[in-house]
Amino acid sequence: MSFGSVLRRGVLAGVCAGLSSALVTWVAVEPVIRQALDIEAARTEVIHGGGQSLPLRLPAHGGGEEPLVSRAVQVVGGAMTSVLVGVAVGVIFAIVYARVRERLSGRGDLVGSLTLAAVGFGGVSLLPALVVPANPPAVGDPTTVGHRTMLYAVTLLLGVAVPIVVVAVDRRLSMSSMSTTTRLALDVVVAAVLLVGLVVLLPGSPDVVPDDVPADLLWDFRVASLAQLAAMWLTLGLVFGVLMERAATGDRTLAPVAA
Repeated sequence: MSFGSVLRRGVLAGVCAGLSSALVTWVAVEPVIRQALDIEAARTEVIHGGGQSLPLRLPAHGGGEEPLVSRAVQVVGGAMTSVLVGVAVGVIFAIVYARVRERLSGRGDLVGSLTLAAVGFGGVSLLPALVVPANPPAVGDPTTVGHRTMLYAVTLLLGVAVPIVVVAVDRRLSMSSMSTTTRLALDVVVAAVLLVGLVVLLPGSPDVVPDDVPADLLWDFRVASLAQLAAMWLTLGLVFGVLMERAATGDRTLAPVAA
């Protein structure tokens, strides 16, 4: 199979992953965002009523100032962005899979693709979500944007480094006489220790949740955001694996009926 064919399957899988991510955003994340925007609007109305100055972040929904871009346009733009992000992730996913395919496709490309997708979700999505949890619009201090961005970037880089370290350990273990099951179990232990260590050692988000934001709204937003990322990675792994499996068996010809 040529690298170009693998890359094309990565792009197609990325489109599907982006669409699934946009669907989960529309169904699960958007309702929670609207609740948070209503809290912002109510907060701004209180400030107006008390004769105080406007907050740093203007409301994007509800009362107060009219938004420059309507919420419907924001939703459509977010869906298009999800598809573009899915394509970019799909391209990177295909490149990485082409590089490590011999080590992952021992039980078939579908299993190998799902394995790589699980690794990507854990290092690129789950770890940053645990260290710097996503916050709805009503939560977050604009003065800490730089701090949070830097912390997220560092966490993301360390999350990408974890699979690289695990692969290096796996190569060293493969040189010994231990069984494949034992080697894989040790790989899982090493990955778990590294991830837990990063979660414990890295500092958390500097933002404080305001008193007018319910705890269940914050929890629902973070779970929905993580579900959006999980849907993207799951769809990417499934679609790419199925396409690769079909490509591997596509060259087989059917025997004539007479035979």
